[in-house]
Amino acid sequence: MKKVLFILLIFLAGSQVHAQETHKFTATGFLEYLNTTWAPKHTTWTNLSNVYNRIDLHWYPVKSLEFSAGIRNNFNFGPMMAGYYPYYANALLKDYGWLDMTFNLAKDSSYLLYTNIDRLNMKWTLQKFELTIGRQRINWGINMVWNPNDIFNTYNYFYFDYVERPGSDAILLQYYTGDFSSLQLAAKLNRDNQLTAALMYKFNVDNYDLQFLGGVMKKDLVVGMGWAGQIKGVGFTGEASYFRSLHRFADTTGQLVASVSANFTFPNRLFVNGSVIYNSRGTTGPAGMGAFVMLENVSPKTLTLSRFDMFGEVSYPVTPLIKADVSGIYNPNDNSLFAGPSLDFSLTENLDLYVMGQLFFGKPQTEFGDYGQMYYLRLKWSF
Repeated sequence: MKKVLFILLIFLAGSQVHAQETHKFTATGFLEYLNTTWAPKHTTWTNLSNVYNRIDLHWYPVKSLEFSAGIRNNFNFGPMMAGYYPYYANALLKDYGWLDMTFNLAKDSSYLLYTNIDRLNMKWTLQKFELTIGRQRINWGINMVWNPNDIFNTYNYFYFDYVERPGSDAILLQYYTGDFSSLQLAAKLNRDNQLTAALMYKFNVDNYDLQFLGGVMKKDLVVGMGWAGQIKGVGFTGEASYFRSLHRFADTTGQLVASVSANFTFPNRLFVNGSVIYNSRGTTGPAGMGAFVMLENVSPKTLTLSRFDMFGEVSYPVTPLIKADVSGIYNPNDNSLFAGPSLDFSLTENLDLYVMGQLFFGKPQTEFGDYGQMYYLRLKWSF
């Protein structure tokens, strides 16, 4: 019932506004086929196929009002579904939002057809104010890989095929205090009715974008800061968040998660990117996740279970239509390693072919030691 009432509230609010100009409606999206081959360390190879369609809808009934919806339709089938039934299917159907907007359309031991609505919101703009209500992406992160400031929609780096990133059932109020500054107040509820709410102030000083935030994230008090700028042409970004239990506030240990990044593009368009992350409560021993890394619902506190990780990436446009990329994450404490080589081919204006590997190395129970190798082939048509 709360799902129905919430959706009706958003759309009925907009229906009360009289049109001031011609209605505008846009629809974009894509259709793709993704083939996954998994080579676990100690069992036989297995395969998964996924036909994935995304539709993004935007309606502008008046100049100051926008309605948005994002719909993900997925058909997964193959031996991997059957081999890990029903656990894999249940993980895909789990919706972490306050509203359960993931719908099982058809399911058997070897296939799953489901729809997920990851955007459904109304945005109202009045001069310097913006109010957004509904399922939305609240992006407070700065770095490309690890985002300790992203307390509303933490993104799993290994889930590479979800570029739009998940949304939250939230309210976001923004007030632009200047051309390069703003004040944001956001609040969301998750599936367990746990509240995350925070205030963030963004501004610019000497060509550096700075942000400071404070609030609560579920059972923790959180404060954080971040920056983005350049040092002699090298992009320099960072963000950090400190968490303290609301129920054990006298415990002064808390948890600090911080990440710093640098990137540079050479004249020949070679791009290099490096980043490190520190987790004060991370282990200096084996940091195994204990679950399939791509399906893990991470938070800013669990971006890594290690005390310290290092990331590196190099990408280069071999031709205007072919891009090569290789990235990697190394855990110096347990000596485990992730490598992610990829090739991206632009076949036509709207058709792309993508080939990628997710290669995990290390001893058992280490951060990257238990997953084996993943190989992907994706054909994507955008419209």
